[in-house]
Amino acid sequence: MQVARLKHWSLRADPSYGPIQLTNPRLEGAMIRHVEVAIIGAGPAGLSAAHALVQRGVDVLVLEKAHTVGGIARTEIHNGYHFDIGGHRFFTRHPSVQHLWEETLGADFLTVTRRSRIYYGGHFLRYPLELSDAFLRLGPWESLLILLSYLHSRLRPELDEETLERWLVNRFGRRLYEMFFKTYTEKVWGRPCDEIRSDWAAQRIRGLSLTAAVANALFGTDTAKSLIRGFQYPRLGPGQMWQRLCQVVQDRGGLVWLNANVVGLERSGEHIGRLVVRRSGGTEQVSAGHVISSMPLGELAVQLHPAAPQQVVEAAQNLKYRDFVLVGLVLSQARPFDDNWIYVHSPDVRVGRVQNCRNWSAAMVPNPDTVSLGMEYFCTAGDDLWQMADGELIALAGREIEQLGLARAADTMDGVVFRQPKAYPLYDHQYREHVALIRGFLASIRNLQTIGRNGMHRYNNMDHSVLTGMLAARNALGEAHDLWAVNTEQAYLENQP
Repeated sequence: MQVARLKHWSLRADPSYGPIQLTNPRLEGAMIRHVEVAIIGAGPAGLSAAHALVQRGVDVLVLEKAHTVGGIARTEIHNGYHFDIGGHRFFTRHPSVQHLWEETLGADFLTVTRRSRIYYGGHFLRYPLELSDAFLRLGPWESLLILLSYLHSRLRPELDEETLERWLVNRFGRRLYEMFFKTYTEKVWGRPCDEIRSDWAAQRIRGLSLTAAVANALFGTDTAKSLIRGFQYPRLGPGQMWQRLCQVVQDRGGLVWLNANVVGLERSGEHIGRLVVRRSGGTEQVSAGHVISSMPLGELAVQLHPAAPQQVVEAAQNLKYRDFVLVGLVLSQARPFDDNWIYVHSPDVRVGRVQNCRNWSAAMVPNPDTVSLGMEYFCTAGDDLWQMADGELIALAGREIEQLGLARAADTMDGVVFRQPKAYPLYDHQYREHVALIRGFLASIRNLQTIGRNGMHRYNNMDHSVLTGMLAARNALGEAHDLWAVNTEQAYLENQP
């Protein structure tokens, strides 16, 4: 079933990807590009939707405001070194997503053995948990205290699990929570764990507990995604997947515009009639039979014309996000450590996570006598870290990599800084009510769907974002899938300790 073309307008030109003159009296003389489906955002969700549609012969236009595709899952290149903006493991239990990834990359889709550790109290502990390693690093007394704290939490659990802190304490005990969760999580979110909704844990680490971690250490059960010991990864970083998928979309007739910022969505009754798009050459208008959006939910709600009701606009303006800065360092040594990445659970340094790019894929590092590291600093746009000059950030990263004992600052040959706004939708105490208000209003617009992490203000995993794009495409073709039911199944778990 094809998507229905817009009605009431007759075309004076061949309905291709060139500008089309419409005879709607209200728009007489205006040059408006018409497509069957307009997709806002060329990240994993948007490109997956576009791919599913062009396979069915649907006219698709993807609008991406950035200079490249992939969103936060892109790869940035500096002097030949490839940097992953955030560290993206490819792992899924959804066959359709796995098939798409394998079909897209083929031999460039590598299998990688997971190697990660947690830095805590001057020690590096392997993650997933290895009992002998943990016992050796922490000592028998600390191990006993962790066990007693866990037993106490099981015997006298918190009945109200609304906050992230209570959710974690119930499953790990307070002592282990304060050691392995509190500092790192508060670095990521910039606020105490008792101010974060437990919804985040329910999506990201659902099912993980001390007993699950111990069972995995003893028997290799790997029931939680956070405990998996292997994953797949594109040879040149995650952006290679989305660049290749973008090329497939274009080869099959779809159109992708980069540096194309959607600054307005004009609605008429229950439909979006036109999109106003700002490009380097000026402002253009696009009409579409269906709109699929992965732009941040709050931004979408305030771009509507006529405007949404005031309470919806206020809810959109109150949605919060967490941003981060990736500092890429190039060091004059080949193997400073063997991990893919290290979680830094220490308040003594500001870095939250350290990636070793070579250990994701050797092809990301052009000189085998060097190594590139991605130092992740979680922050909020406008704060001191975000506004720090690039040179100061590179110097900070060099000092901290030495402070952690991973490499010498003097070995730094080169550095680069990438800032990522709206990296993580924030689950504060009011986010649920804000999202519900916006969802309720947008549901009245019949030709609009929202997908992906920011498009739903939902901390989806990458494969969940892909799945929302696939299902949105099928909805545009006449099916009826609940996109908000994605990432609610109990079998799926995410990746952070």
